[in-house]
Amino acid sequence: MSLVPFKDKRPRVHPSAYVDPGARLAGDVEIGPRCAVLFGAALRGDDEPVRVLEGSVVLEQCLIEAPEGHPVTIGPGALISHCATVHGAVVEEGALVGIGAIVLDGAVVGREAIVGAGAVVLPGTVIEPRSLVVGVPAKVVRGVTKEEVEGVRKEIERVLEKASVYRAYFERRGGSL
Repeated sequence: MSLVPFKDKRPRVHPSAYVDPGARLAGDVEIGPRCAVLFGAALRGDDEPVRVLEGSVVLEQCLIEAPEGHPVTIGPGALISHCATVHGAVVEEGALVGIGAIVLDGAVVGREAIVGAGAVVLPGTVIEPRSLVVGVPAKVVRGVTKEEVEGVRKEIERVLEKASVYRAYFERRGGSL
């Protein structure tokens, strides 16, 4: 992993978290316990803080940035999927931001909500808990089922198990790629 300070701000990673060596964290970024940040993800908190809370997963090629006036919180047990962007927004507990989705400044993705693949959540939008949103701009199409909520939890656990395998591999190699 690449930890890049910005002025007096430094990334912090909990010892139980896995951050891939190919990920980059810059500025005021905090990765909490039992989290995973995978290949090529970039998290930048040079203006405002970025917080990834316990048990959350940030998959490959994600961009998470906290521009001035818009800190980012990825709530506990949330999943940010491949190539998604979270820009100055809040993703609450157990929520999923789908593949290639974009969540913009001041938006809030409610608890256990799902942002569908490729959706764009406009600035300031509040997505109610357990809502499924899709499209450009993102619109609510229905509620999220218990099975979908459980599916997100299972996928997070699956990725965290894989992260432990990746961690062991890199520890054997002395942390190098």
